[in-house]
This record gives sequence, C-alpha cells and structure tokens, in this order.
Amino acid sequence: MKQTLALRLGQQQVITPQLSQAIRMLQLSTQELELEVQEALDSNPMLEREEGAPEAGEEDAAEEGEEAASEAPELDLEGSDAIPEDLPIDTRWEDVYAAAPSSTPATEERDLFERAHPGDSLQDHLLWQLNLAALPPLEHLIATVIIDAIDDSGMVAASMADIAGSFDGRFDVSEAQATEVLRRLQHFDPPGVAARTLAEALSLQLQQLDPETPWREEAINLVEAHLDLLAAKDFAALKRRTQFGEGELAQIAALIGQLNPRPGAAYSAEPTLYVVPEVVVRKINGRWRVELNPDALPRLRINPSYAGLVKRADNSRDNVFLRDNLAEARWFLKCLQSRHDTLLKVATKIVEVQQDFLAHGEEAMKPLVLNDIAEAVEMHESTISRVTSRKYMHTPRGLFELKYFFSSHVSTSSGGEVSSTAIRALIRKLTAAEDPRKPLSDSKIAAILAERNIKVARRTVAKYRESIAIPPSNMRKRLA
Repeated sequence: MKQTLALRLGQQQVITPQLSQAIRMLQLSTQELELEVQEALDSNPMLEREEGAPEAGEEDAAEEGEEAASEAPELDLEGSDAIPEDLPIDTRWEDVYAAAPSSTPATEERDLFERAHPGDSLQDHLLWQLNLAALPPLEHLIATVIIDAIDDSGMVAASMADIAGSFDGRFDVSEAQATEVLRRLQHFDPPGVAARTLAEALSLQLQQLDPETPWREEAINLVEAHLDLLAAKDFAALKRRTQFGEGELAQIAALIGQLNPRPGAAYSAEPTLYVVPEVVVRKINGRWRVELNPDALPRLRINPSYAGLVKRADNSRDNVFLRDNLAEARWFLKCLQSRHDTLLKVATKIVEVQQDFLAHGEEAMKPLVLNDIAEAVEMHESTISRVTSRKYMHTPRGLFELKYFFSSHVSTSSGGEVSSTAIRALIRKLTAAEDPRKPLSDSKIAAILAERNIKVARRTVAKYRESIAIPPSNMRKRLA
C-alpha cells in the first residue's frame, strides 16, 4: 500500500468546554442547578450570592458582571465564549449530577426511648418495638431473624421451616417455636405486618378492629376462605358460597376495601422528593402571564471587590488567577442567563398553544410534539427536550412537568386531531360515571368515543386505560 500526503478541506462542529457547560446547565433540574451553583461559589472567589442592592462604589463592578450575564449569545465554533440559542447535539446532555450523600457521625447516639419516626425503615420500626417487648434471649433472636425476612410490603418472605433451619444447629429451634414468635410479631404495628399471605394480612387487620365493628367476623371468614372470589369480583359465586344477600355482601366488601394490602409500605425507606416549579403561570386581566419563579432562580453577581483587583497589563501569578476566575464567573452568569431566557421562551410558547387546557382542563389539551415548539422558537428539537426535562410549571390547575404538555394525536372523523391526553381524560371521565354493576368494556368505550368523532381502536383504549392505572372492566365491577 502506497502512502501519500493529501490536503482535505472540511467543516467540523466542535463543542468547547464552555459550551458543554452551557448544555449541561440547560438540562439541570432546580435541585441540581442549586448544587451546580454552590460548587461554582465554592471554587470561584469572583462569584457571590446577591443578597441586596449593590452599595455605592460597587455599582460599576457589579454592572460589569450583570452586563456579561445579559449579553446576547452567538454561536462561534472556533472556541469563542458565546452561547448559541440552539445548542448542538452532543452525547452528554443526559448526564445527571447526584446530590452529595449526607453523612452522620458514626458515634451519634440515639435516645433509648426515642420512638421510630416516619423516616425510619420498616425493620427499624419493628426492632424498636421488639426491644420494648422484653422477650427471652432465644425468642428475641428468632424474632430478629424473622424481621430481617420481612419485605417492604410487610410480608414474611421466608417459611417458618426456613427460619428454623437458618440456625444450622447452633440453637435448637423448631418450626413450631418460630411460628409462635411470628404470632407475637403479628401484633406489632402496623396492623397486618409479618403476615405470610395477603389473606392473613387482611385477617390480622380485621382482628385488631373493635369487636363491635359491624360485619367484622363475616369479613374475617370471607378473606380467609373466599378471597380469590372477592379478588375476581365474582359476586355471584360469593353469594352462593356465603349465603349473604347482595346488600350484606356489599357492606362486607366495603369493610375489606378499607384495609391495607401492603401494611409495610408506609415505612418505605425511599426519601421524599420535593418539586420546586421554575415557571409560574397566572391569568391577569384575561391574559395568561408566564413568569420565572424567583424562588427557584439563583441570584449571583460578580464580587465587586475582587473584580476591582484585576489589572489588565499585569501577568503576575495572582493577577492571572483573578483574571481567569473573572472570565469563568462571567461565563457562568452567561450560562445562567441563557438557561433562564430559553426556559421562559419555551414555557411561553407552550402556554400559548395550551391555553384551552388551562381554561377548561385535560379534555381541551391540544396535540403537541417537541418539533412544534422547536420550529416556533427556532431552536433544535434536542434543545427543547433538554429544557422541558425535569422542569415544572405551576398553573391554576396544578403543578405539571413541562413534558406533560406534549402528547401524540389521534385523527377524528371530521379530519381534525385530538390529543392522547384528552382521550385519557375522556376515558377517566367515562369510567368514573359508569354503572359499577356493569362497567364499560374497552370495546364499549371505543364505541362511545367513535360517537364523538374520535377514531380509537379497542387495543388503543386498553393501552390508554392502563397508562392511567384504570383496571379492566371485570376488575372494576362492584356491588352498589
């Protein structure tokens, strides 16, 4: 093979580190942005939080930082520090910056009489009660093993034979002993915990009710002997097996329906996540007004004292350090300003399209895809995807992620289009108003929608129904 030299002319799009930072900040959620801001404050002495109006003598340096943050960005592929309105596609836009784990001193002591709080796990809650039960040492050990075998739903995930066999001859534990300890644990809080089956969990909860509770004994007998028929909504078979009338069976089923099939779920160790809306929508003087939430926006500025120390012609090590940090601070403020401007522009266009939803609800939601907004604001579809991911809008109808306003469309008989979100709302409305004795089938719902000029197949109705967690018709059937 002969080697040759050749010149080739071409164009290549290059993402600079600064532009990569702008892309990353554009996709961050409110909580992640706060972490990014705090990291910038910790690493760059030129940045500080703006707590009030600048004092006299500091206005020039502060205005310099504000001007840097508000300059209109333009695309420069040669490495300049300008941010384009339409960010190029890259492979890093899905990066997620996790919050730093909180640390607790290992020597921290808990109050002996401190009651478990809702943030504790189910095992913590049960062990706290076990320590107060004052069981003999061997029974306490058996109870600890059983508690360790309880899953997040509150059910024992191992048989008593396995529990007894787990001691491997170190202690003489029989299956009967393990079962006896289990009975003790089944009186712990929450009611129904440490059950081996769903029927046992429901029965334990019923047994802990006031003995004077109407239909308590009948409900216990039903869940222990005929829970499968109740789960299948086979009321005809239930009436034959139990000899109860329809009215009586309805009251028993209502009592059972108040029970918790997953008694341990309330003690899930998953942390509570809070959502802070970045966009607020209000109707003022008959017009919808879109604003950025000031509580969700970091207020930063250039530190005027440090900025005043930078000398233009000085190349000393200290001055270079200050000058580099000043440039990074200016760019960071530009990134923030670009992020906020883009978010406001996209949110305003979404509200403009979905005004009927804000006025009338989900049934008035219009079909909308990312490309529609991208064309309207003259940005790339990937930029719209970044902006709308994990960003929330507070409206008079509630709190919604920006992506909620996007949905596919279904054609109507008249040649129009209807949003899939609107169809889901119609399905929810139809099932809520149906006769509980004769729930609407998917085919019937499709026929009703067809009468409203909405062409939807039965399998599409089933898909939409499942997406909003509505069970099939045979599972929705209930007595009056």
